[in-house]
Amino acid sequence: MHGGNLVWAAKLAGCSPSAILDFSASINPLGPPDSAIVAIQNAWEELRAYPDPNYTALCAALSQFHQVPPEWVLPGNGSAELLTWACRDLAELTATYLITPAFGDYRRALKAFEAKTIERPLKFELNPQPSKLTLQNAFPLDCLDRPMLSSCGLLLNNPHNPTGALFDIDEILPYLEQFRLVVVDEAFMDFLLPGQQQSLIDRVATFPNLVILRSLTKFYSLPGLRLGYAIAHPDRLNRWQQWRDPWTVNTLAAIAAIAIIQDTAFQQRTWDWLQAARLQLWQGLANLPGLDPLPGAANFLLVRSEQSTQQLQQALLQRHRILIRDCLSFAELGDRYFRVAVRTEAENQRLLAGLAEVLSLD
Repeated sequence: MHGGNLVWAAKLAGCSPSAILDFSASINPLGPPDSAIVAIQNAWEELRAYPDPNYTALCAALSQFHQVPPEWVLPGNGSAELLTWACRDLAELTATYLITPAFGDYRRALKAFEAKTIERPLKFELNPQPSKLTLQNAFPLDCLDRPMLSSCGLLLNNPHNPTGALFDIDEILPYLEQFRLVVVDEAFMDFLLPGQQQSLIDRVATFPNLVILRSLTKFYSLPGLRLGYAIAHPDRLNRWQQWRDPWTVNTLAAIAAIAIIQDTAFQQRTWDWLQAARLQLWQGLANLPGLDPLPGAANFLLVRSEQSTQQLQQALLQRHRILIRDCLSFAELGDRYFRVAVRTEAENQRLLAGLAEVLSLD
């Protein structure tokens, strides 16, 4: 279901987990930023006390970062925890529309509360040119039962995982006007340049039926700290607070978060790196026989393969200690797609060389 299973990969490759070059988890290779490490090192004394249950300082920092009132922000133990509570809300509705292929955790969270789901597949073609993925392509509003939508929910992510497609704000707004609840997972939005982002955060005040989920662990390379947050109407967030365990965010994660969102130098360095590295990786993959990469807006690329991706994955591990993400957990994609994170240019080149060698064996 998730990338980054280095223990499993190391066993297959016959090496230690630290020897694996991981392209399966879409994590920024430039981090963690020094600002996070320094903040954590300076916070040891604070471990003697429980965290502030309201996370006042963190909410204030995120409030300033996004220009929303602090009561509209709820930190969580990764965005996965907040997804769980969003899906509890969705489960109370008549049905939830799910754009597929979809991150497997969406089905996990919806199933936990026995939510009824209606799946709508994105249709995309790679040849002769990749087509732009749109919500209207998945399910045009004109073809839906609009009175029914007023009692239904919509769960989607933007940029879309695993295709990397970016939906424009104007594409999503009509759905906000029709659905009872819309949950948008923006876990990868911060990888886009500020002028290119299509975040709906500034629309939350206008649409009380809108929930935005954000992650701080991918962009800042801190998945081990488990930190995300939701932006939504305070009434909804207060209800979630009553459902969940106390102190879901640990002290070190909260302190690191305050530091990293103010680290403009790291943010700019990431944007500068990603533009060139993503293009390099896409072009290199497109030049390899039997591979067709989709252009992506975030820090990963989805690739169609003429060969079994399970065989490619195993060969790369055993011959080069490189881990790619198979797409078997995306049922619609099966064994002919894999996903790779964008890493440094040198690491990308190592992947391309490994793939070229493995593909030449057949």
